[in-house]
Amino acid sequence: MTDAYPFRDPLRPGAPIIPRQDWDRAPWNRWTFQHVRELVPTAQVWRGPGPASPLPVAHRHIDEISYDHNGKRETIAGFLDSSFNDGLLVLHGGNVIAERYQNGMTPQTLHLSQSVAKSVVGTVAGILIGRGIVDPDAPVTHYLPDLHATAYRGATVQHVLDMTSGVVFDETYAAIDSHMAMIDAASGWKERRDQAWPASVWELILTLKQAECGHGASFRYRSIETDILSFVLQSATATPLAELVSRELWAPMGAGEDACFTVDSAGYALGDGGFNATLQDYGRFALMHLRRGEINGKRVVPSAWIDEITTGAQPTLFGGIYHDVLPNGAYHNQFWIEGGNSAAYMARGVFGQMIYIDPATDFAAVILSSWPEFVSTERSLAALAAIKAIRSTLVS
Repeated sequence: MTDAYPFRDPLRPGAPIIPRQDWDRAPWNRWTFQHVRELVPTAQVWRGPGPASPLPVAHRHIDEISYDHNGKRETIAGFLDSSFNDGLLVLHGGNVIAERYQNGMTPQTLHLSQSVAKSVVGTVAGILIGRGIVDPDAPVTHYLPDLHATAYRGATVQHVLDMTSGVVFDETYAAIDSHMAMIDAASGWKERRDQAWPASVWELILTLKQAECGHGASFRYRSIETDILSFVLQSATATPLAELVSRELWAPMGAGEDACFTVDSAGYALGDGGFNATLQDYGRFALMHLRRGEINGKRVVPSAWIDEITTGAQPTLFGGIYHDVLPNGAYHNQFWIEGGNSAAYMARGVFGQMIYIDPATDFAAVILSSWPEFVSTERSLAALAAIKAIRSTLVS
């Protein structure tokens, strides 16, 4: 390829230059997901001046835990070795039970979260909703009047929180002309294949003028709706998203390290997938959720909003992404709800990012990965099987 970033992997002198159009794809994502600040422009999410919230340690041996999956006997060690894992952190009873780094990752490494970012933005929305700054029942045009000229006219903030707007948006990841390909270009992750494409995420939003069904009629996974939510939060607070996440979540939570967002040509932090943080800080985020919005004795998110993530979710029959993984699941407030007999909920991202939160057993797990595939039903089910095997051992 002729279009490439002008640097090489410093760990492999003489290796091929990482191609700009494919930097986030296999095999390069094994390196790039931990080096995003060296690839695209980013905005700092300051951790604030205070001390980091403690993560008490009570390590347990988990490698030998065995479980049956897909007709085979597996172990956690085998899962870690075969799953393109970069980091694993397990929490139970408020303690870090296991913390593993692979593929060159360290405790200080920021790892790309992909769509786990959506749940970070959703949590900030919960903070502002609880404070009365954002009204989930208000139309998005109350905050973003320009959307009167789009198919989002009449949609509420809650519709974009739940991705039930009814607006046409092509989420096909591998297609070169889908809306997702346009987001890649508009966000600054890739070069525009067509100079007529929108040059920023906001410009892309303004092109969405077709509806496929009424607002609130059904769920469809649309990454752009998190960006609309992000613009709503920015408008309501007159604050850029990266600064807002720092002020309302990252600093109050007691993060140990600064995080960052990738930013587009207009300076917009990509709310739908551009967030990067350390494994431990994703763990603090999970612990705060387990504690119903509180961490280190400090209230960060309203407990009622945390509870409503699962209690307010409606069973959703949805196709496409993750349907085979969560057949009884739902999507609410930018989180995936496991459904069935489970009270667990998840933040999830392509290429194997996951934060699994189960308040009923005071258990959470963070998995950071660099799969070769965008999505994989088999890898997702394997990750859930491993997580549940660890949980069963800990709570038995």
